[in-house]
Amino acid sequence: MQRLFKNRFHAGHLLARRLVAYAAHPDVLVLALPRGGVPVAYMVARELDAALDILMVRKLGQPSQPEYALGAVSGNEICFLRRDKIKSSGTDMATVRAMIDREKAELSRREILYRADRPALSLHHKIVILVDDGVATGSSMYMVIRSARSMNPAKIIVATPVAPRASRKVLARIADEVACLHSPLSFISVGEWYEDFRQVSDTAVMHLLERRWTQLTQAEGARHSGVRVFPCRQ
Repeated sequence: MQRLFKNRFHAGHLLARRLVAYAAHPDVLVLALPRGGVPVAYMVARELDAALDILMVRKLGQPSQPEYALGAVSGNEICFLRRDKIKSSGTDMATVRAMIDREKAELSRREILYRADRPALSLHHKIVILVDDGVATGSSMYMVIRSARSMNPAKIIVATPVAPRASRKVLARIADEVACLHSPLSFISVGEWYEDFRQVSDTAVMHLLERRWTQLTQAEGARHSGVRVFPCRQ
């Protein structure tokens, strides 16, 4: 099988080309799903000249098969459960509740760690681009869309390098737009489409968020001073 993306940065660069209609638009916000979505979203935000933030969500993985999603929980405590999958997997609700509590605690930890005292950006009346490094079942992205909708954006765009055809169709029904570079009929995992799909660390997430915030702050300062700033491709 041909691996389409060298790494997440390469995937983000290609995805930004698909989203070029939103470049330099003052109302566009790019929101990453940590952790894997952050490098992809960083490239999208940088090349579209947009602000970058995160929208937290955690998958509720089946205990015996963590990659198999039984649902998801978001940072603003919206919970989505796939009750048919819970029943068919034989997972009891006490276990599911314990999973929800555990993932809520992890969401809170990451929120504090990643933001580093920077406030969350307002989504009100904004064009929101939700970015992940790939979509499998779509549970996490579904949860993020629901969470984002509660904040009254003008438009929600799902942007991902790869998603199976069935998941893409589901997301297209609940998002305003889906930008996806590859939608295979046969799909095993997101990682199979990347040459380098190593885990993204908390440190890398914090570094990329800080870098994009610094880039925007410097650009804003230069605009006020009359200095012309050109992007540095790093």
